[in-house]
Amino acid sequence: MCGITGWVDWHRDLTMSGEVVDAMTETLACRGPDARGTWLSPRAAVGHRRLAVIDIDGGAQPMIAERGGRPVVLTYSGEVYNYRELRAELRSRGHYFDTESDTEVVLRAYLEWGADFVTRLNGMFGLAIWDAWRQELLLVRDRLGVKPLYYHEYDGGVIFGSEPKALLANPVFDAILDDAGLVRLFALFGTATPGEGVLRGLREVRPGTLVRISREGTRHSRYWELVSAPHPDDAATTVRRVRELLADTVAHQLVSDVPLCALVSGGVDSSAIAALAADRMGGAKLSTYAVDFRDSERDFAADVARPSRDAPFVRELVAHIGSHHTDVVLDTPDLLTVQDIASRARDLPCLGDLDASLYLLFHAIAGRSTVALSGESADEVFGGYWWFHDENARRRAGFPWSMDDVGFAAVLSPAIKDRIDPGEYVREHYAEALAEVPRLAGESDAERRSREMMYLGLTRFLPVLLDRKDRMSMAVGLEVRVPFCDHRLVEYLWNVPWRMKADGAPKALLRKAVADLLPDALVWRPKSQYPATVDPDYDATVRARARLLLSGESAVGPLLDAQRVHALVDGSSKRPPWMQRLALAYLWQIDRWLRAYDVRVTV
Repeated sequence: MCGITGWVDWHRDLTMSGEVVDAMTETLACRGPDARGTWLSPRAAVGHRRLAVIDIDGGAQPMIAERGGRPVVLTYSGEVYNYRELRAELRSRGHYFDTESDTEVVLRAYLEWGADFVTRLNGMFGLAIWDAWRQELLLVRDRLGVKPLYYHEYDGGVIFGSEPKALLANPVFDAILDDAGLVRLFALFGTATPGEGVLRGLREVRPGTLVRISREGTRHSRYWELVSAPHPDDAATTVRRVRELLADTVAHQLVSDVPLCALVSGGVDSSAIAALAADRMGGAKLSTYAVDFRDSERDFAADVARPSRDAPFVRELVAHIGSHHTDVVLDTPDLLTVQDIASRARDLPCLGDLDASLYLLFHAIAGRSTVALSGESADEVFGGYWWFHDENARRRAGFPWSMDDVGFAAVLSPAIKDRIDPGEYVREHYAEALAEVPRLAGESDAERRSREMMYLGLTRFLPVLLDRKDRMSMAVGLEVRVPFCDHRLVEYLWNVPWRMKADGAPKALLRKAVADLLPDALVWRPKSQYPATVDPDYDATVRARARLLLSGESAVGPLLDAQRVHALVDGSSKRPPWMQRLALAYLWQIDRWLRAYDVRVTV
């Protein structure tokens, strides 16, 4: 895993801009602590920071080949899990390889198949190719958007990078928050806006998309889309096929030349991944890690979102698979201290203790492992979230995970809300998302709505989880792989009827597919969300910080409705306590982000 960045300009000579390219590259040092490289030419400049995972001594980037006597330059972040099969095919077509890296496979695949090469890749990646012969820049992102890739076009050129901070290191891009950005920051909290960033002019390469940029303009093409069709298999065959796909995916994602571990929570998703991985490792012991909070056993109170603590189930998993396990136990002072670091990693306001705990977990792992397996996307593709099963959420004409169309924008001042109309913006975004859903004629209303909810989850909810997982992990040089995001598994499950997925219990299909791998207590454990601290000291500090937001020196204060913020602070808001705490921590981080990034608000 790595960090990539670059610059194409059709007018200026970029060989004179080495210092700027160096600055862009250095912002990504955390993503690639092992090596750096840059390449300059009059029209294009490319930078790379490397985290060495496969072929430690080879695979240096940017990697360069020639076509027609002119350079073809690749800068690439990610992993291609089928690179060995592709290398064998390319060798049969006459290609020679100087390294054992997947990077060289990607470059030679482009030389062989042109832009269609991306359809042959199975993996997670964000990559850029400058083809001097064509005078064209290609920006490509994996099918589910596991790895990030941003860009900014201006009159005469384009800059790109794995993270917005790389773009902000170039003087052609400024940190400006306009009306649309404000709505995304507040009303669409927790909901992705594919293709669009929060800052004005910040674009994101959409998952499954290839962007081609030349003097003639910019073209976007989708190389991967879900296709709706009748499901061909009966229930028993479906269970077997899911198991086969999942086992094959885990086997491919275990390929690494550096230490590898698994993240576990005691839920069926992460437990299945860990059990499959442990089974494939032969005599070697799998390392596993789980997060917990100091005094959580004392302070924990079960609720709908978190009906049980993770720790007892984690212990049962560890005993069952015989892993070498570490519990990373977090304290409130650490959760509060690292929130600014987490925000810097995301280039956005962090999500309070949710992001902070993830960062601290990965920080503890990074000194021992370089690669981790994780269970993201299982709830999206198997229908595990509560909103798949709640009739009110299923009937709601809006994003099912949201309580309303306004979200955190409720705390904005009346004048600003009247101007930007966040509710209308969210409704339009929801309508756009529904219009994208691939339909299947003749489906029942229940199946149609389940398909819609899966699509919304994959394209509007999952990207937020993947983004924070990528940023928090890469901030400490840890690569996280997500087997449930394998596109073959997603394609298959897309057409499995809802009645098979939820046959008597949420995620029944997954539970049946891995039932022989795990104890019943783990197979049938009800969904419990990612843990959050319940320490009263954390809550008190968050509320004390939030009171300062209404002072005259606050950057975010002028945007807020003081009465509504006071209601959150004193606990009189109608929002659930956990949401009040999250909202207040988020508002504090918005203020810190506006200051740290010197964001100009144009609302």
